[in-house]
Amino acid sequence: MAAWVLWLIAAGLFTAGEVASLDLVLLMLAGGAVGGMGVALLGGEVWVQLLAFVVVSLGLLLVVRPVAKRHLTQRTPEQIDGVEVYVGRTAEVSERVTGTSGQVRMGHDEWSARTQLDGEAYDVGQVVRIVQIEGPIAYVSRA
Repeated sequence: MAAWVLWLIAAGLFTAGEVASLDLVLLMLAGGAVGGMGVALLGGEVWVQLLAFVVVSLGLLLVVRPVAKRHLTQRTPEQIDGVEVYVGRTAEVSERVTGTSGQVRMGHDEWSARTQLDGEAYDVGQVVRIVQIEGPIAYVSRA
């Protein structure tokens, strides 16, 4: 079997392993295997192929991986995720909302709801604004 095919198989295996680990290490090694494959396609000796694998892998691990990881893990203050995405949206009251009970509908989802202030109440059909979410309860106020 040609050496470049072995490098291609190695790159594929590293990539498959990356899908399972999601750590960006095996993906960098897959890039090194592609470097070794390139040298093999150019007719380089086995030791040159291995050297290319090591150099490319180290380069990717030391230069590309930190940048890629930073882009994947950092977020800006403008990015909202989780249930925070619902804060500020409006919902329709589906069961009278008071300080102790109630339900609202956001799209197709039903949420337990409570009023933000004591003494407030919203009747079925009213539109309210989600001001806070704690666990499974949406706190609402006038829209």
